[in-house]
Amino acid sequence: MNDIQKKILQKISGIMNIPKGAYNIRINGSSIGSGSTEDISIVPKENNAGMDIYIKPGTKHEHVHIPVIISQGGIGETVYNDFHIGENADVTIIAGCGIHNNEKAASRHDGIHTFHIAENARVVYREKHYGEGSGQRILNPVTNVYMEPGSYMEMDTVQIEGVDSTKRITRAELKDGAKLVIKEKLMTHERQTAETEFLINLDGKESATTVSSRSVAKGDSRQIFLSKINGNASCMGHSECDAIIMDNAGVQAIPEITANHSEASLIHEAAIGKIAGEQIIKLMTLGLDEEESIEQIINGFLK
Repeated sequence: MNDIQKKILQKISGIMNIPKGAYNIRINGSSIGSGSTEDISIVPKENNAGMDIYIKPGTKHEHVHIPVIISQGGIGETVYNDFHIGENADVTIIAGCGIHNNEKAASRHDGIHTFHIAENARVVYREKHYGEGSGQRILNPVTNVYMEPGSYMEMDTVQIEGVDSTKRITRAELKDGAKLVIKEKLMTHERQTAETEFLINLDGKESATTVSSRSVAKGDSRQIFLSKINGNASCMGHSECDAIIMDNAGVQAIPEITANHSEASLIHEAAIGKIAGEQIIKLMTLGLDEEESIEQIINGFLK
């Protein structure tokens, strides 16, 4: 890896070199290295770009790193990764994509991730997107989640700079007692566009989900947040979208909940607004100028 690629790797995954444990690092359209462990196997797909990741039942406290780096223009790819998590496993999966593009031709990465989470398994999934350079950078992640009884998944997705266009789609189906927690953080500026779509089916008794999105829209950027939760059993669902809007930006929030069972308990909330003037004034009295005050407020909001 060159210095630019190492920088992007650190931005999206917190590492700068080959990690310990199971991993696959993809750069400019191909894998530069992959490793498995005794409990986690990473197998390249035969017919599509991507991998099958098999995590044995009972695997505990292991990490899987699957970062994607694009460091040139003109690359467009769709990658399929399938995760098969065994019963009672407890793992952390660190994904994400970073694009450095200073060329006229756009670069695009579409990552299609599908999770098959077995009974009583626990998964923490972290995904960070980042872009830099004068060329166009496009990211379109799709996440499909199938959760067996008693399983748990926490998704933490972050995109805070440099991506010109993104459409994020997450679909999930939950069986009895399964729980899905989604936390999204997003910032757009200039003429960037970002669209988020969640579709969650609470099919099992006592299944539950919490979906929260925090975003900041600057410049002339546009954001759309669409969240659909279907309560098809005795279940609990909560959807929340909070956005700060600045300059000439636009934000559209469309929370939708549907109860198809008399014991489905569903809540949705959405709030869009500007930074309060008194917040800025309070920080300026502490010695910050206006720009520094706004930056501190945004950082705290997205923390």
